[in-house]
Amino acid sequence: MFVSPTVIVTAIGLMLGLIAGFVMHRADFCIAGMFRDLFLFRSTARLRALVLYLAVAMVLFEGARLLGLLPLYPFPLLGPASLAGTLGGVLFGIGMVLAGGCVVGTLYRLGAGNRPSLVAFIGLIIGSALYAEFHPFWKSLLTATTLFSGSITIPQYFSLSPTPLIAVAIAILGGLVTFWCRHGQLSRRLYAKGALQLWQAALVLAGVSLASYLLIGMPLGITNAYAKIGAMGEQLVFPDHVAGLGFFASQPLSCRNPLTGMMLTGGPGPALDGIALIQFPLIAGIILGSTVSALSLGEFTLGHPAPWRQYLSAAVGGILMGLASRMAPACNVWHFLGGLPILAFSSIFFLAGILPGAWLGACILTRWVVR
Repeated sequence: MFVSPTVIVTAIGLMLGLIAGFVMHRADFCIAGMFRDLFLFRSTARLRALVLYLAVAMVLFEGARLLGLLPLYPFPLLGPASLAGTLGGVLFGIGMVLAGGCVVGTLYRLGAGNRPSLVAFIGLIIGSALYAEFHPFWKSLLTATTLFSGSITIPQYFSLSPTPLIAVAIAILGGLVTFWCRHGQLSRRLYAKGALQLWQAALVLAGVSLASYLLIGMPLGITNAYAKIGAMGEQLVFPDHVAGLGFFASQPLSCRNPLTGMMLTGGPGPALDGIALIQFPLIAGIILGSTVSALSLGEFTLGHPAPWRQYLSAAVGGILMGLASRMAPACNVWHFLGGLPILAFSSIFFLAGILPGAWLGACILTRWVVR
């Protein structure tokens, strides 16, 4: 029985999203929370799971590359490093703390019935669409501040095989993980029945990221879809304006799906293209996976409204994240779960921006929101 490549790619994205959403909800695996806790409570307990993820993902990605399973390396849509992208990281760090979750944390909390996350989700769409208004200026700034031109990763820049540098990084991160494991610092006391440890979620998500790379052609990413949804909504009201915006006309994706051989092309515009085929099912899967987890635990609820300051913070944070994910370009999921494991320059620069951004976000949160 013949199954079309479109159905296969859609099913893969939905399944990966279901797994990610379920696991993230069960462990409350939120990258925004990891950085927020670092600056608000001086705690690295949650951040250790991200270090574990990076160590495992590096092993999996490099192992797959050595076996010839990653023909698209570095993966599509991963661009060069830019100082302007670091500024986008700063803005993203502020936004994710104010929103109470990153681009994917917002989704799994939305799936569990969290009202502020719905507001942040809408803000993400608005911010992503707003970016199109000044895209030409920001694109020129990205180009003008590009560093290490022609090199996507550190090994590329030094004309080296990735293996030695990846091995050094794995040894450093692995040493930290081993130390924490020996001192019982990777696990936490779980109070909810069915909850997962953060380290368990990290291992599953590393496998999901590899599966996405192998079956779709790139790691997890969802923020182009936010811009696309925004473009679709704006097109209903201002079709001529949307048609005249260069950002929505761009087609940054052009690659062949390694599993089906299907050519995937697309961009942030309102068309149902390759971006929509990859990212829409992933978003739907994350929300649905979280909903299934919340319902099975009896935690799904729409009946607990939050203070108005929290809704306002979620809206502002969502808009800032939407803008920043296009300015960086890309979000924390793309850079941390996909770019850092292959030592991508742009992901390292994004990390350099998100750290002070999360600190600023924590300062704003404690001064104006949590009072």
